[in-house]
Amino acid sequence: MTPRQAALAAALRDHAIREGNFTLSSGATSTWYLDGRSVTFRGDCFELVGEAVLEAVGDLEFDAVGGMAMGAVPVALAVAFVSGRRAFAVRPEAKGHGIAGRIAGPLQRSDRVLVVEDTATTGAALAAAADAVVAFGARVVAAAVLVDRGGAAADRIAAHGVPYHAVLTAADLGHPVGS
Repeated sequence: MTPRQAALAAALRDHAIREGNFTLSSGATSTWYLDGRSVTFRGDCFELVGEAVLEAVGDLEFDAVGGMAMGAVPVALAVAFVSGRRAFAVRPEAKGHGIAGRIAGPLQRSDRVLVVEDTATTGAALAAAADAVVAFGARVVAAAVLVDRGGAAADRIAAHGVPYHAVLTAADLGHPVGS
């Protein structure tokens, strides 16, 4: 584990992991929950989040970073902040007023896009964001998640023909993979 990964794991353990009985967005149940926004919305963790994602994707060339509103937005902003790239959000559904559509922010059709999320089990949010980006006319070059719980996210994103990068896994946080 790199020093950035270790620092992010410590921040997540200190501020974002809850124990109990939870139903995840995938419908699966778990005895632990990762409230990623308890870290990604912290000013003292903002730069760390962006740097950890950039470290995970290596020398990937991309123009914009974004994902589904809500969990992906602070991750995308953190990556944009430390990389100088543009950030955007994907709305769950198109808005019917103003500048209509599902994309909020300065995404351009010629952009190479990094799609992000705070945590993934099935990868549904990453896949939905990737689909919206492609429908908009931009190209998804990779997907990254702060924590992969160990579900089907990697396979789902691979089915989209997109490289997948997890900064951390459930095991890195002291939890069984897929739990």
